[in-house]
Amino acid sequence: DVLSWFAGGTACVLTGQPFDTMKVKMQTFPTLYRGFIDCCLKTYSQVGFQGFYKGTSPALIANIAENSVLFMCYGFCQQAVRKVNGLDKQAKLSDLQNAAAGSFASAFAALVLCPTELVKCRLQTMYEMETSGKVATSQNTVWSVVKSILRKDGPLGFYHGLSSTLLREVPGYFFFFGGYELSRSFFASGRSKDELGPVPLMLSGGVGGICLWLAVYPVDCIKSRIQVLSMTGKQAGFIRTFVRVLKNEGFFVLNHPELYETRVKTCASSIHYASQNLGVQERIKALYSGLKPTMVRAFPANGALFLAYEYSRKLMMSQFEAQ
Repeated sequence: DVLSWFAGGTACVLTGQPFDTMKVKMQTFPTLYRGFIDCCLKTYSQVGFQGFYKGTSPALIANIAENSVLFMCYGFCQQAVRKVNGLDKQAKLSDLQNAAAGSFASAFAALVLCPTELVKCRLQTMYEMETSGKVATSQNTVWSVVKSILRKDGPLGFYHGLSSTLLREVPGYFFFFGGYELSRSFFASGRSKDELGPVPLMLSGGVGGICLWLAVYPVDCIKSRIQVLSMTGKQAGFIRTFVRVLKNEGFFVLNHPELYETRVKTCASSIHYASQNLGVQERIKALYSGLKPTMVRAFPANGALFLAYEYSRKLMMSQFEAQ
C-alpha cells in the first residue's frame, strides 16, 4: 500500500500543482485577484511559468508522506472498525465503514502533512508577501523557508495550522473515501470492485476529491491564511482567524458600486442600501476564494491518484503472489 500510494501521490501532485498554487494565492490574498483566470495571468506575468510550480518539492513530499501514512494506517483502521463492529478479520466493509476508517487514518497523516504544507504554502505566496510589504526579504527556496521557521519558532514552528489541518483532514477524508467507495459501488453494479477499468476508477477518484473539497473548503481557506500569515509573526488560531475573516470580509466580497447610481438617484433609502451592500455583483465568497481552481484540480488529480494506486497495487500483488 505504501509503494502504491507513493506512485499515486506523485501522479496527483504533477497533475494538480498549478491549480493548487492558484488556490493558495486566492485563499490568502482574495482581494488581489478577480478570479482564477486573472490569478493565472498575473502569476505568469509576474513570475513566469515557474510560478505555477512554486512549492512543488514540498508538495510532492507532503502528498507522498500523507498518502503513505494515510493508507498504511487505513489498513489498521479498517481492522479497528471490523473489531468494533464484531466482524471477521477478512470481512468486507461497507462503504460507510470504509469512510470511517479513512477518517480515523487521516488524523495520523495530518502529523506529517502539516510541516510540509506549511513550507509549500509559504513558497507559493512568497511573491505576494514581499510585494505587499509583509516580509522584507523573499525566501525563494525550500531550505531558506525551513531555516527561517527554525530560526524564528524552532521545530514546533512547523506545526502552525495543525488544528486547522486536523479539522480539514478528519471530516474531509470521511467524504473522500465515502465518495470514492460509493462511486465504485455504483460503477461495479453488483460486480467486484476489483474488476473496474481505468475510466470508472478515475471517475470515482474524481468524485471523492470533489466531495472532500466541497465539505471542508472553508477550513482549508483558514488553514492557508494561518500558515502563510504566521510568517510575519504570531498568528491567531483557527477560531479567531475564522471570526476575523467573517468580520472583515464577510461571506461576500462585492464590487462595481457604480451600478447602484440609478438606485441612489431614485430615493434616499437606496443610498443606505448601496452603502450596506457595496455593489450588486457578488464577486466571491470570502471563505470560498479559490474554489474554482480547486474543483478543476480535484477531479484529474484524485482520479490520477486512485488510478495509479489501484494499478500499481495490482501489479505488486501479482508479483508478490507469483513468488
